[in-house]
Amino acid sequence: MQPRRSNGVDLIALCIGIPARILKLEGELAEVEIGGAMRKANVQLVPDAKIGGFAIQRLDEKEALETLKLLEELYEIHR
Repeated sequence: MQPRRSNGVDLIALCIGIPARILKLEGELAEVEIGGAMRKANVQLVPDAKIGGFAIQRLDEKEALETLKLLEELYEIHR
């Protein structure tokens, strides 16, 4: 994939895994919570996803909260 240019800057697609707590499961779709925001997510690639767990990759709560804290710190640094 070639980068797209905007205002003289190369833009590339980036996907990062953000821990999302699973609140509700309906087949491969889950209702998840990320930092207080509710979203729909496809959990097809996490076949053992369970309500109360975290989507993207199975994490325990400590790992998920540590990751969220680091993302918040990165956001604050780059504001």
